[in-house]
Amino acid sequence: MRKTIMTVLAAFAATELMAIQGTISTETDSTTGDIKWQSRAKTYILTYKKGKTDLQREYALSEVANLNIPKPAGYDKAVALVEGGQGAQAVATLSKIVADYKMLVWDKPAGRYLALAYIAANQPQKAFDLCQEIIREDKNAAWSGDLASAYWQSMLKLGRMDQLEPLLKKAASSGDRRASAAALNLRGDIILSAGESPDQLKTALRDAYLRVALMYTDGDCLMERAEGMNKAAYCFEKLGQAARAERLRSQAKEL
Repeated sequence: MRKTIMTVLAAFAATELMAIQGTISTETDSTTGDIKWQSRAKTYILTYKKGKTDLQREYALSEVANLNIPKPAGYDKAVALVEGGQGAQAVATLSKIVADYKMLVWDKPAGRYLALAYIAANQPQKAFDLCQEIIREDKNAAWSGDLASAYWQSMLKLGRMDQLEPLLKKAASSGDRRASAAALNLRGDIILSAGESPDQLKTALRDAYLRVALMYTDGDCLMERAEGMNKAAYCFEKLGQAARAERLRSQAKEL
């Protein structure tokens, strides 16, 4: 009797979890339906129809070759608000996406912009705590992918260099081009965190931002390249080279 009750309670609890429409692909097949991530078991539960019958299938994380999840409503507008310096207006939308899309593709991009909104509002501890919650589910997010650079920026703001340095080294040596480019951009930020003298601005340009802008032209590195260009533009502006700065910003917008 107890086992039956526990099964019913577990089934009821599962129905309370957020399910997101999408497609799970393995090495052998693809199935579309409502997907939920199970944090404790580290599995995905897919509910789908076969004829008129609802079926469920459980996937171990290692089985999943690809997740195709449509972009959440409100995501683009929230990103535009953060990039336009109005991050406070995007916090509610981004927080909901992070919660609803846990391990369903969009938690990390949304987490990135939510963390950046917190950092812009001088709340790096909130950004750090948010990133830590996401990384608990996916440890690789600490050094690669959409979230990593925002996580690193929160650590830089908090002075957590002992935690930051190993992640930058891992990103740089991983062979992952995006991670390597993001690590170089962060190296530039570290240089400028000590001051913005002409020599420091030139060093950040030479050793970080321009290297990303010129060497990371891969299609996968567009976000990191645009970031490097915009940060290089900031340095040139500070050095009194406004025309060069404007040219870089225009190029970044075209990526």
